[in-house]
Amino acid sequence: MFKGKILLQKCWIILVIFLVACTAEPSGKRSERVNTPSAANHEAQHSKSKKEPVEKKAKERNRYAGELELPVVGATGYTSVPLELKALAKSDSETVETMKAGTGFEILKEVGEWWLIRQGSRTGWLPHQYCFINLPDVIPSIIYDNTNTYSSKFVSSGKGIPNISNRALYQGKAVNERLGKEEYIMPVLYKMSKKIHKAQQHALSEGNSLKIYEAFRPFEVQQAVVNNLSALAKRDRDVLAGINSGPWGIAWFITKGVSNHQMGYAIDVSLVKVNAKKEMPTGDYTVTTVTDYTEYDMPTPMHELSVAAAIFTAPVTSRSPTAWKNAKFTDSMKENEAARKLQTYCTTAGLTPLASEWWHFNDLEAMNEIASRSGEGKFVLKEVYSLSPEMSRVDEN
Repeated sequence: MFKGKILLQKCWIILVIFLVACTAEPSGKRSERVNTPSAANHEAQHSKSKKEPVEKKAKERNRYAGELELPVVGATGYTSVPLELKALAKSDSETVETMKAGTGFEILKEVGEWWLIRQGSRTGWLPHQYCFINLPDVIPSIIYDNTNTYSSKFVSSGKGIPNISNRALYQGKAVNERLGKEEYIMPVLYKMSKKIHKAQQHALSEGNSLKIYEAFRPFEVQQAVVNNLSALAKRDRDVLAGINSGPWGIAWFITKGVSNHQMGYAIDVSLVKVNAKKEMPTGDYTVTTVTDYTEYDMPTPMHELSVAAAIFTAPVTSRSPTAWKNAKFTDSMKENEAARKLQTYCTTAGLTPLASEWWHFNDLEAMNEIASRSGEGKFVLKEVYSLSPEMSRVDEN
C-alpha cells in the first residue's frame, strides 16, 4: 500500500516534468505575449501606415516690389530704331546682328542700361534706352482701349473725318499669354512707362484709374489723319475755324511730320472712376484688376481735333517741362474737376501736358534721351511675346 502511493507520486512528478518541458521556450529567448492582429485589423493598420496625401495649398503670391506693377522679365519689348544686338552688355561687344526698327522680342533680364532679349532662336543684349515696352505687361491695372484699332474716335468740331472716323486704322490687339487674355498692344519708351506707373498708382489711391486710348501710333496712320483732316478743312469752314483759329494751328492737333507718338514718348489718356476691382493672380504675383468703372465726362470727347479740346487759353511750348505751369486753364478745364485730376496725376508723375489736347501727355526726359537717335514709327506692331512673370526667373536678375 505504502509502495503504491510512492509509485503514484512518482508518476505525477514525471507527468508535471513532461508538461513543463513541452511548454518551455528554447534557451536564450524571452517569453512574451504577442497579440497577433486579425486580417481586418492588419489591413486597417496597413492603410494608416500609407502616407496620406498632403492637401495642396494655394500658391502664395505677393505684389511685385519694383518701379512697375510687374517685372520686365517676360514682358514684350520692341526696337524703336535699328539696333545692334550685342553678345555682351557692352557697346563695344561683338554684334550678333542688326535688328530692324519695330522688331518685337521677349525680355529675359535687365542689367543696368541693358536688356537681355530673345527673338526667335536668337539672344543678345540691347540698350533699353531705345526700346519700347508693352504697357499692359507691366501695368495691367490700367484700362486699355485703343479705339483707333477698331473704330476711330477722331473728329473735328464734332464732324467725322472722311476715311478716318469710325474705322479701324491699324491692327493692334493680340492674345497675351502673360495676362491670359486678348489685350491691346500699347508700347512706349521704357523710361516713360515708369512715370505712367506713378500716375496710375496716384489715381488708384483716390479711387480712379487711367484709361489709355493710344500710345504708339504708326507713321502711316498719322499721315492719313492729317491728310484727310486737311482735305476736310478746305471744304468745311467750321472745321477750318476749329483748327486754325489764332493762336492755334492744325499742327497743334495733328502734326504732318513724325509725332511724339511715333517716337514713343506720348500717350492719349482719360480718367475713370473705379466702381469695383479685385486682386488677380498673374504668374507668381498679384495685380489689381478694375472690373467695373465709369468714365468721367471731359471737356470734349476723346480725339476731338479742335480748339475745344485745348486745356490752356494760349499755346505753350511742348518742349519745356515747366512752361505749362504758368499757363491759364480754359473755362472748360476750370469747370471740369476730372480733367484737372488727370492733369495732376500725370504731371505729378513727371509727364508734361500738351496745351491743345486735354488727353495728351509727353515724357520730355525720355524725349531728350533719344534726341540724337529718335524713331520714325514706320512700322505696325502686331505681335506680343510675353510670358508669365515667374519669381524664379526674376530672382536670376
